[in-house]
Amino acid sequence: MGLIVQKFGGTSVGSVERILNVAECVKQETERGNNVVVVVSAMGKSTDQLVKLAKEISPQPDKREMDMLLTTGEQVTIALLSMALNQKGLQAVSFTGWQAGIVTEPVHGNARITKIDTVAIESQISVGKVVIVAGFQGITENGEITTLGRGGSDTTAVALAAALKADKCDIYTDVTGVFTTDPRFIKKARKLLSVSYDEMLELANLGAGVLHPRAVEFAKNYNVRLEVRSSMEKIEGTVIEGEATMEQNLVVRGVAFEEEITKVTVLGLANSLTSLSTIFTTLAGNHINVDIIIQSTTEAETANLSFSIKTEDLMETLRVLEDNKESLNYEQLDAENKLAKVSIVGSGMISNPGVAARMFEVLAANNIQVKMVSTSEIKVSAVVEEKNMLKAVEVLHEAFGLSHSA
Repeated sequence: MGLIVQKFGGTSVGSVERILNVAECVKQETERGNNVVVVVSAMGKSTDQLVKLAKEISPQPDKREMDMLLTTGEQVTIALLSMALNQKGLQAVSFTGWQAGIVTEPVHGNARITKIDTVAIESQISVGKVVIVAGFQGITENGEITTLGRGGSDTTAVALAAALKADKCDIYTDVTGVFTTDPRFIKKARKLLSVSYDEMLELANLGAGVLHPRAVEFAKNYNVRLEVRSSMEKIEGTVIEGEATMEQNLVVRGVAFEEEITKVTVLGLANSLTSLSTIFTTLAGNHINVDIIIQSTTEAETANLSFSIKTEDLMETLRVLEDNKESLNYEQLDAENKLAKVSIVGSGMISNPGVAARMFEVLAANNIQVKMVSTSEIKVSAVVEEKNMLKAVEVLHEAFGLSHSA
């Protein structure tokens, strides 16, 4: 008898009918002789509705109280799914994140899991029960309820699979697997049969919404076997593994994109050895994630520093920099928004020089200006104007042969 962790997202549990469908999927897994732990998200758009309610009361709600509010969404789902399983003749029990022993760091809104006490879950599995766990949430050592950020239910599922030493973790979603790019926007996108942990981590970090980056990181670190598959169609999904075993002839395996990017420029920064570390330490201390970084030195022995952030973080970024202007020692700030990031990803880049050159050649041929660039061994990212984002994705997808079956 094996142990399978199944995760179902908001769309998969978006109605009573779909919850009953999930219950049938869980039942089929138990009929194969496996123990099952299920992680679920809040139903449909219920989290968005809770956020809307909060914003009607306060434009900037207290983060602790937001966690108290948002965690109620998953509690509705776990109770209903447990009822549905009981109705189908299975013994099931629902746990909130804290009842499941998920402990996080003391950060509201975007906490990281620090440890999982599996005693409660294992005691229920040992008596033959299906355990339903609320995704996206945990508790601090001091008893404060926290949330893991958008997509945090993926992280809950993979972290539980690692802690419980599960045989497999199936991520059920509203798509049939991981695609070469987002099929909702690019019609020629096609499903991949397998993707490596490293490729999936890059794709997830670069805007591919099918898996949360922290979930992929957990899977890689603890060698959790992952499969992304459809909750609606009974077909094979995409396997996430140490090294992709299928379609190895693809140099580029996917094109990711992310809109609402802003470029912040710090002008007249004192050109000292500690200037960069001081700025980014200050931003990190305020939980602001910085992506692409470019520095240029001027003749006046000062430097100009540009970096990209998510547009939603702009006001907080400017506030932090302005509050610390004296200690950071710069002259002025500038921000350019309505930008997007387009990235090509593939482990084949390591042994194939010229991929970046080809990317910029294709963008230039289509009159798409590149404003910032970032590279790693297996990805190249370019910041472009938001209006050109989908055009850039489409031409790169075609240029690297992703529109055709390998």
